[in-house]
Amino acid sequence: MASALRKPPAILTQLLRAAHQRTSTASSQRTLHTITNTNRATSSRVPPPPFTTISPAQHQWRTGFHSSSKLQGKPRTMGQIKARNSTGPFSWKAAALFVVTGAAMIIYFRVEKERLARKRVAEMNKGVGKPKVGGPFVLTDLEGKTVTEEELKGRYSFVYFGFTHCPDICPDELDKMAAIIDNVKAQTKGENVFLPVFITCDPARDTPEVLKNYLKEFHDDIIGLTGTYEQVRNVCKQYRVYFSTPRDVQPGEDYLVDHSIYFYLMDPEGDFVECIGRQDTPESATKVIMEHINDWKREGKPLKK
Repeated sequence: MASALRKPPAILTQLLRAAHQRTSTASSQRTLHTITNTNRATSSRVPPPPFTTISPAQHQWRTGFHSSSKLQGKPRTMGQIKARNSTGPFSWKAAALFVVTGAAMIIYFRVEKERLARKRVAEMNKGVGKPKVGGPFVLTDLEGKTVTEEELKGRYSFVYFGFTHCPDICPDELDKMAAIIDNVKAQTKGENVFLPVFITCDPARDTPEVLKNYLKEFHDDIIGLTGTYEQVRNVCKQYRVYFSTPRDVQPGEDYLVDHSIYFYLMDPEGDFVECIGRQDTPESATKVIMEHINDWKREGKPLKK
């Protein structure tokens, strides 16, 4: 009985071994299943490969799109986003450029409109449908040289009709002429494009010597012209100037002379373009003269210098 208890029978030993083997096999299968699931979970959490930059050429090849402008950085803060949204597509620089461009265009069109208006007036003054101002004449300068209308061409001539015995009007107008001459010379920087001319309406008393002494009291640039009664009468008729000088006067005879009081501005082709009256100041007259001179230059027409 004691021997049977110390040594289990062979059948019991075999049963115990079989049970142990089944337990080991099941445990191994569970372990393998756990390892497999762990590997799958681990592989799903593997981070993606790092971002790789590509060149513009590679980007153009991949996308088929090319942009010549650089990518603009996006705002990173809410303040930047609000600032850009508040200004919209315009900035203060764009607004300033818009204002400056608009002002420049307004000034240009205004100046061009005034130029075209002056040109129309000048064209109308060339004798189309009404008497023409200016024309052929023959006179004598202060050196005794014969002068015709051709001598006045090539520059803007500024013609005034008067006489040396005029008590007040002619001296006032010649003072104005002197101021205009200086203003035009200053604004043209000394260019010889302006020719001031004084033509006497009293040829019997205004000899070249008398006229020379009289004009030098006002300005050295004034050109004095005289002639016979018929020559003076003809040039006054050409310029539509009224004068009342007697035809046949005796030496020493006293008489009165009445005449038109205007300055005639003639262009370099000898055509009348503007009339300056007593109501004009040296400044306003200079402005008118310079507008015509600048218009002539702007059109590229030649000037005698």
